[in-house]
Amino acid sequence: MSFEHGTWIDHFPGNFMWSNATLVTKGMAPYGAVALGEIDEICERLRQRQSEPHAWWEEWSAMAARLEKVANAAETAGSRMTAGNYSLRAGMYYFTAERFIVPGPEKREMGRKAIECQTCGILRRYPNVERVEVPYENGLTLPALFMKAPGVSGRAPTMVAFDGLDNCKEMSVLFNGLEFAARGWHTLAVDGPGQGESIRLRDIRTRHDYEAAGTAAYEYLTRRPEVDATKVAVMGYSFGGYYAPRIVAFEKRYAACVAFGAMHWNMEEWVDTIRQAVKSDAKKSAQSHFQVPWVFGARDLDHAVEMAKEFNLAPVAGRIECPFLVVHGENDRIVPLDSARKLHEAAGSKNKTLKIFTAAEGGAEHCQVDNRQVGVDYIADWLAENAWKA
Repeated sequence: MSFEHGTWIDHFPGNFMWSNATLVTKGMAPYGAVALGEIDEICERLRQRQSEPHAWWEEWSAMAARLEKVANAAETAGSRMTAGNYSLRAGMYYFTAERFIVPGPEKREMGRKAIECQTCGILRRYPNVERVEVPYENGLTLPALFMKAPGVSGRAPTMVAFDGLDNCKEMSVLFNGLEFAARGWHTLAVDGPGQGESIRLRDIRTRHDYEAAGTAAYEYLTRRPEVDATKVAVMGYSFGGYYAPRIVAFEKRYAACVAFGAMHWNMEEWVDTIRQAVKSDAKKSAQSHFQVPWVFGARDLDHAVEMAKEFNLAPVAGRIECPFLVVHGENDRIVPLDSARKLHEAAGSKNKTLKIFTAAEGGAEHCQVDNRQVGVDYIADWLAENAWKA
């Protein structure tokens, strides 16, 4: 692959928005959800189209549509496993395409195609995955994927994984669930309020009191015969670095908590930073101008800044009692390292760990997206030592 005008991490120099989104997609390569050659093909075309407003979704969705046709033909021919591979990649590219489409009918339809293809691919490739609904509130449910560890009998440890601001359960169940399953643990990957399918197809927006979703997920698992209710941990990825700590500050039945990347200690300041970037140079922000308002259910960024004041761990972090892990990258350019240090320091847990990945060891970017396996391995080893032992 040629990166004459950029690097593997920063594919589009001067355009952090596109570079970060591309890196997130590349990060799924170890799990067979994308192909680096296909990504390179897309990005080489995009390199010449950075001034065109619709170029991003046109190029990513064109590749997705091409692969979806191959998947459908393979399914018709009875090659279901091949169909699963193509469907999974098509779904991931549709999801990447959807990222920068303004909320509305086009975004909803692209999101629907992404979820449909990803789900088809995952269920074809991994028969140990089950699509489930987690009872939530007011008759609503949260869509989730339950990955059962193959060959495990009796009740086993289970991880509840919540997404970030712009990833989804179909990603989480792979980069978390596959490693955990290999170690004999189950995974419940949930699209909580404001995440994945919940916001894209059900209009369920996020909330600061995320323990509502955390309790719902825990209580769902207690009804499953495969799950040891005394060994259920919760993890949040990226923006989930706010959600998961908030959950265990109030829901005490979780055995452990992992912040897979801390979130900004001052959320109001972070959203205001996005607001200021939109006014000067939007390409310098990892987030589009509409992502946070859409997830929050805010009218605009001004309203989102006000809403962000409620997303504050400072008053509740001291209530965290369970074993607690914060994993962060030294070169995280989305959430400053200082936020991870503040979260770790404020947590009330007697057993708490802050792991900072350096450039020398790999995984120094946001949520180890440059080498996610090293992050997941560390998390898994920490859980084995701190959460599952009697």
